Amino acid sequence: MKLNYGVFSPLFFALLLTGCAVGPDYHRPTVAVPLHYKEAQGWHEARPQDERSKGEWWAVYHDETLASLLRQVKISNQNVAMYEAQYRQARALAAESRADLFPTVSGNASGTRSGSQGSSNSSGQRTVSNAFSAGASASWELDLWGKLRRTLEQNKASQQASQAELASITLSAQSELAQDYFQLRIMDQQIALYQRSVSAYQRYLQVIENKYQAGSESRATLAQAQTQLESARASALDYQWQRAQLEHAIALLQGKNPASFRLPVAAFTATLPVIPSALPADLLQRRPDIAYAERNVAAQNAAVGVAIAGYYPDLTLSASGGFSSSVLHNLVSLPNRVWSLGPELSGTLLDFGATSAQVEQARAAYDASVASYRQAVLEGFVEVENYLVELHTLDDERLARQRASDAAQDSARVTRNQYDAGMIDYLDVATTENTSLSQQQSLLSLQSTQWVASVKLIAALGGGWDAQSLSQ
Repeated sequence: MKLNYGVFSPLFFALLLTGCAVGPDYHRPTVAVPLHYKEAQGWHEARPQDERSKGEWWAVYHDETLASLLRQVKISNQNVAMYEAQYRQARALAAESRADLFPTVSGNASGTRSGSQGSSNSSGQRTVSNAFSAGASASWELDLWGKLRRTLEQNKASQQASQAELASITLSAQSELAQDYFQLRIMDQQIALYQRSVSAYQRYLQVIENKYQAGSESRATLAQAQTQLESARASALDYQWQRAQLEHAIALLQGKNPASFRLPVAAFTATLPVIPSALPADLLQRRPDIAYAERNVAAQNAAVGVAIAGYYPDLTLSASGGFSSSVLHNLVSLPNRVWSLGPELSGTLLDFGATSAQVEQARAAYDASVASYRQAVLEGFVEVENYLVELHTLDDERLARQRASDAAQDSARVTRNQYDAGMIDYLDVATTENTSLSQQQSLLSLQSTQWVASVKLIAALGGGWDAQSLSQ
C-alpha cells in the first residue's frame, strides 16, 4: 500500500484532533438551590466588601498568633502533604493523557561484531562480521472516536477533583486548629478564674480557721470552707490536662512533635467577627468539597465515553527509517537506507458482552457520582443552616448568661459583706460563691462554643476558597 504524504497535512491533523468524540458531553447535574437560607432571617446580608476574607479567612479574627499557626498548616501538616502529593500525581497523569494525542518518536543506534569459532572461509580464516544500524521510528494513534480526548477529559477532571480535595483537607485542618486555639484561649480564662477563686477561698479558709481556734466557728463551717477550696483546686487541675491536650492537637495539625511545641498563656485579644451569610447559590462555588464531588461527576461522565469507544477499532500510523551497513564509515548513505510505513487497524470482533458490561459499569458509576454530588450539596446547606441558627441563638443566650453571671457575682459580693459583718453564716457565702463561679464558668464555656461555631460557619461557607482557583 502506498500512502500519500499529503494526508499528514496540518489541516488533516487538526481535523483528527477536533473530530467528534463518542459518549455524552458533560453538563453539570442540576440541584435545587433555595433563594435564601431558612435560618438567615434577621441575619447579616452578604455584601461584596463586607467581612469576607481574601484568601486568609482567619484575618477577620485579628489574631496574629492564630494567623501564624494556621499558615503553618499548608507547610508542615502531613495529611495536607499527602493530598498535595496525590494532586501532583493526578496532574502528571493528565499531562500523560495529553501527550497521548500526539505522535511518539523514538530513535535507536547499534553496532555489533559477530563470528563463529568453529567455521572458517576458503582461506582457512574464521568468519567475523560487523553490523551497524541507526534509525528512528514514529507511531501515532489517530483519535477517530475521541477515546484519547475523553481519557484526557477524565484525567483533567480527576486532577481538578484532587485539587479541590486538597483545598478541602487544608480548610478542614485549618478550621480544626482554629477551633482548638479558641477553646484553649477560653480555657486559659477558665483556669485563671479558678485560680482567683482558689486564692479567695484560701483567704476565707484562713479566717475561718482562726475563728474556729477562737471557738466562734463550728467544725462544719471549717469543713465546708475546706471542701470549697479543694473542689476549686481539682477543677483547675482538670482544665490543665484538657489544655495540654488541646496544645498537643494544635502541634499535630502543624506537623510538629508535641514535645517541641509550646503555646504560652497570653491575653486573648481576638475579635469575634460579624459573618455575613452568602447567597445559597454561592455555596456551590465556595465549598471545595462540593467542587470535588462535581469534578468527580465530570470525570465519570468522560469515563462513559472512554468505555463506549471500546466498540470501535483503533487506528495507528507507524513509520520508521534509518540506515544499516556492515561498515561504519559509510553507514549514512543512500544504498544503506531502510524504511517502513503503514497503518495498523485493531479492534475487538467478539467479546461476549464485555464491552457492553464496561459501558454499563461506567454509566452506573456516573449515576452514583451524581447522587454523591447532590448529597454533598444538601449536606453543605444543612451545615450552614445549623451554624446560622446556632450562632444566632448563642448570641442571645450569651447576653442572658452574662446578666445571670453579673447578678450571681453581685449576690456573692453582698453575702461576703454580710458574713464579714457577722449577719449570716458562712454556708450562705459558700452557696452564693459556688453559684457565682458556676455562672462565670458557664459564660466562658458558652463563649468558647460561640467562637468554635463562628469558625465552623466560615468553613461551611468555604472560607476564602473559590472554584475559580481550580486549574484550567
